[in-house]
Amino acid sequence: MDEPPPTCPLCLRPIPPDVPQSRHHLVPRLRGGKGGETVLLHHICHKEIHATLSETELARNYATPEALRAHPRLATFISWVAKRPPAFNPKTAGPRRRR
Repeated sequence: MDEPPPTCPLCLRPIPPDVPQSRHHLVPRLRGGKGGETVLLHHICHKEIHATLSETELARNYATPEALRAHPRLATFISWVAKRPPAFNPKTAGPRRRR
């Protein structure tokens, strides 16, 4: 019997096996997370996390999926992507975070 696909901890949609996916270090490697916990995400979700938050912000305030989902810009992204099918993968990137 086939196992159900894993669920993305950011958008809470299934991650089909044929969709781009990547591992996210909850604490960035450069901020002490090397060898630490990782989560499997849709690649689009992973890109949005890094387009929104710096490595320092991730390490200090957003080291859990719950904290990431509570960030205002990520919450808006999650609301938007939730309306797309799990295999959705746009060809262009969104705007980068302000420095």
